[in-house]
Amino acid sequence: MIQKETYNQSFKALFQNLLPFVKPYKGMIAGTLLLTLIGSFAAQVNPILVNETVNRVEELLRQPDPFQNGMRLLLIISAIMIANELLNIGIQFGQKYFGEKIRIQVGSDLSQKAVDRILSYKMSFFAEPGNQTGYLETRINRGVESLIRLVQNFFLDILPLFSTAIIALVVMFNANVYVGLMALVIIPVYFYVSQRQAHRLKGWRRELRGHRERKNHGLINIIDSITVIKSFVREKIEGEKQFEVQMEMLDNQLQTRRTSYVFESLKSFIQQIGVVLIIILTVYLVLDGQMGIGAIMMHIMLFRNVSAPISQLHRIYDQINDALIYADGFFEVLDNDGAVEIGGPVMAEDVQGQFEVRDVNFTYPNGKQALYDVTLSLEKGKTTAIVGLSGAGKSTLINLLSKFYKPDDGVITLDGIDLEEYENGSLRDHIGLVLQKNHIFKGSIYDNILYGKIDATREEVMEASVKAYLHDQVLTLPEGYDADASNLSGGQQQRIAIARLFLKNPPVIFLDEPTASLDAIATEHIKMSLDAIKEGRTVVIISHSLSQIVDADVIHVLKEGRLVETGSHESLYKLDGEYRKIFDASARSLNLGKMLDTLAV
Repeated sequence: MIQKETYNQSFKALFQNLLPFVKPYKGMIAGTLLLTLIGSFAAQVNPILVNETVNRVEELLRQPDPFQNGMRLLLIISAIMIANELLNIGIQFGQKYFGEKIRIQVGSDLSQKAVDRILSYKMSFFAEPGNQTGYLETRINRGVESLIRLVQNFFLDILPLFSTAIIALVVMFNANVYVGLMALVIIPVYFYVSQRQAHRLKGWRRELRGHRERKNHGLINIIDSITVIKSFVREKIEGEKQFEVQMEMLDNQLQTRRTSYVFESLKSFIQQIGVVLIIILTVYLVLDGQMGIGAIMMHIMLFRNVSAPISQLHRIYDQINDALIYADGFFEVLDNDGAVEIGGPVMAEDVQGQFEVRDVNFTYPNGKQALYDVTLSLEKGKTTAIVGLSGAGKSTLINLLSKFYKPDDGVITLDGIDLEEYENGSLRDHIGLVLQKNHIFKGSIYDNILYGKIDATREEVMEASVKAYLHDQVLTLPEGYDADASNLSGGQQQRIAIARLFLKNPPVIFLDEPTASLDAIATEHIKMSLDAIKEGRTVVIISHSLSQIVDADVIHVLKEGRLVETGSHESLYKLDGEYRKIFDASARSLNLGKMLDTLAV
């Protein structure tokens, strides 16, 4: 695993991280390099041609009839320039095409790698405060954007510019050592100024990354919470929160721009000094008879080729620093080996559903301990209810039984085998999970139900829909099973989740408030369906519905993360403890007394 401190070191570390993504395209890279080399030589043709042209014209002017020879020279020069331009067009097309192709493919590989890594991480990774949706999205998107922009600039801009500059410098030295030295002296000064600019901007750019992550997360939070925000008329407050982040970003960006403008002005001045010095020196050498008059234009043009990449150094540094800053977050996501979900060697087969939980403690990544020394049994083929007030640890226990989290200490076994020994995928293939709010994917109703068993037939999907009391409602829709599932009501979406359960048909079922968002009739329908699927399976149910609780074979009562009572409904009610308090409170909230009086009439 690449340690966190490695990320902030240098371009070398970034290159080492990026190399595996670029290496598969070494053939295209080699072709781009060859085109770049040819293009660099071709870029020197015009300055040399200008020198030769001016010198030849000067000689022709001393002849008695310069016009006839001049026309022949003009045709030769025109042919060379046109041929050189055609060559440049071909080279630039090849460079841009291959460079863009490399950029697109590397970007695709980086994005897919991020997706694959995130899918491999355990639930605790996503529970960490710094890994919330907005932060992760910004880190990944900005990281990929900055990295592929760096790849693109390297092959399309940086590499051609610097190769052209080096060859131009060689030509200048070959023409006159003093002119070459003059050009060479300007480069380190300009480079030093650009380096100082990059150093000044680095801290502010890193802060800007944090501001962008907070802004993105805040925007996602607003969209997700818009109903609550509007119901409490808190639009102004939420707007002010985002405004504060926006102002911090604005201040950061203005500081960045001010620094950039100061340094850009200084670099432009240094570059212009270089041009003036080159002109003075070449004019002196021409007047001294060491050069022809065409050398003045040639060396100015060559110096432009040398100074062109120097003038782009600020942008190059910006791209590198951007890549370094955003690559930090991106590669932190990719190289978090400690977050990878690792399963055991045992493949779950013929699962009976006998769970044993012994002395289990569990603390979430945010530091909140949710379970304390919990010991209980879940009998195979029986229905167990987990009861307790909000925050008692009920859903946490389900998460541990599903192996989404690992206990701090203690042991959980399934059919006598430690849960950690099971291969994760095979274990979860035998578990059906229905939550209070289940995720509905963008797509049709049919595809969302099919998620429970990818290779199911259409008949099996419809049969599961019938069992979940969803089929008749789907038939009333104009598009039927092809309708967009995200447009359904909350209750209908919950039925999709239950239909997935029927389609999967697992031996172990975990139900976490499965009927919470359903109306009374729908709840009765779903209860009948669940009663049918419970037979012969191990079922764990969390519910505030009395009908779901009283039917359980065994009830475990949790209070503030501790197991306080275990037994049947009758025995626990007679115990007059925590369970009875919860049961009586639930009965009063439903106004059962009046309901019973009504039924008795």
